[in-house]
Amino acid sequence: MTRPAAATGDSPRRQDDANCRRNDWGWLRPAALAVVRRPGLWGVAVRQCLRMAVPGWWRRWPPLPLPAPDYVRFRLQTAFGDREEGPSPADVVAYLEWCRRFPG
Repeated sequence: MTRPAAATGDSPRRQDDANCRRNDWGWLRPAALAVVRRPGLWGVAVRQCLRMAVPGWWRRWPPLPLPAPDYVRFRLQTAFGDREEGPSPADVVAYLEWCRRFPG
């Protein structure tokens, strides 16, 4: 049973961000493994991570260049609809290959 936001002291937005981190990132590990197998995409992947990162990401702990959960949710919904599982590794590889062809 979960307690309401007022009882935990967390705002609904903070709880929503925590749920996004916990539930919506399950696709990341298989996608990362697909990218690791393709050294030609490593630079593109790093560049895209830095482009999508929250401004000032290095000032927050842990200092990881992660995008805002709302942004990720929006991008996944506009690209894939209401799919629960997120992008497939092939989708991520195709996106990075597209980014490599159209830098800028």
